[in-house]
Amino acid sequence: QVQLVESGGGLVQPGGSLRLSCLASGLTFRTYAMGWFRQAPGKEREFVGAINGYDGSTYYADSVQGRFTISRDNAKNTVYLQMNSLKPDDTAVYYCAAKKTSWSPNKQLYNYWGQGTQVTVSS
Repeated sequence: QVQLVESGGGLVQPGGSLRLSCLASGLTFRTYAMGWFRQAPGKEREFVGAINGYDGSTYYADSVQGRFTISRDNAKNTVYLQMNSLKPDDTAVYYCAAKKTSWSPNKQLYNYWGQGTQVTVSS
């Protein structure tokens, strides 16, 4: 019954910005930490960032620190990933994931996943 649906992916030029959205349904949204992961061609799925369910604290991978921002709107059951200063290395399929209460960088600990949305950064 749980569904996570990402949107907002697309093609952008280096240095550009993009905002991804993830709409969650079928869960008590505020009790879940929400994570963003990405998988580039030839690479493993990696942690991008997360936001905790109760206090809203955020955590980021070093590779995106200072460029990406995670936020959530509990009234809309939606989590966002604002991506600025995009680089070609950011090209990947981006996934939204949900984990009970507290965040983790370990993808194995997340309970639910969206279908992914493609982000391509190219000139």
